[in-house]
Amino acid sequence: MKNIKHIDVAHSPDADDIFMYMAIKFGWVGSKNLSFSNIALDIQTLNEKALKGTYTATAISFALYPLISDDYALLRCAVSFGEGYGPKLIKKRGVNLKRNFKVALSGAHTTNALLFRAAYPEARIVYKNFLEIENAVLSGEADAGVLIHESILGFSSELEVEREIWDVWRELAGENLPLPLGGMALRRSLPLTDAIECERVLTKAVAIATAHKPFLSHMLMERNLIRVDKEKLKIYLDLYANKDSISMNETQLKALNRLFEIGYDQGFYPQPIDAHDYLIPTEYNDARFS
Repeated sequence: MKNIKHIDVAHSPDADDIFMYMAIKFGWVGSKNLSFSNIALDIQTLNEKALKGTYTATAISFALYPLISDDYALLRCAVSFGEGYGPKLIKKRGVNLKRNFKVALSGAHTTNALLFRAAYPEARIVYKNFLEIENAVLSGEADAGVLIHESILGFSSELEVEREIWDVWRELAGENLPLPLGGMALRRSLPLTDAIECERVLTKAVAIATAHKPFLSHMLMERNLIRVDKEKLKIYLDLYANKDSISMNETQLKALNRLFEIGYDQGFYPQPIDAHDYLIPTEYNDARFS
């Protein structure tokens, strides 16, 4: 009897992550050698679990990756980049923020936190679940907050955008590169052939989901798997689950390396890394079976 290896995939409950995984869940793509199960957790919990090596394959904030690179390889697939958009720093309307304003962020290891801390070193930070950030600002618990995921699509009329994190990124990056937000990592303890197969399946799942976006979106809405309405789902998926999410290109890898450079320069990482060195070497299978 053939031994099927099980892969537990952890992702966030936001619409793009669910969308990119569901082709596997619905049986549209699979593997003869691997089986898959999934769990949805908020992004900071995923980052914390990745630091502990909890899941075989996991969604992460790109800013976390240098801290787990010894234990996890970087997958090319299921990535989210901002192109002129991204998280938003919001505050109450008409309020002038002081230099040491109190801000609610979605987690210490998120990409938006790295960029925010680099741009606002004197701000006082509190970490909240991303679903609680808008209310933290409205209640006065925080002076400002950074909205992520679907929260960027609509928020209280009592609030306004102080600054786009995209603009922070452009200023820090120094050139026109997409904003690296999140991707997938795979535990290095997995044999290389299984790792290559896992990346193949996950990549195909994103490609199939993207090719059948209207149909899959309807299925997700019908099963109440999404937190937003139909109109917002379309907007959000167009932003973060599109053809550029299927597999990282060289421009995206360049942007990722720039993010890592910024993090290293700010003292967030012990050493600089190059993302190319941490990708799964798919050429191994080409040589092995040629």
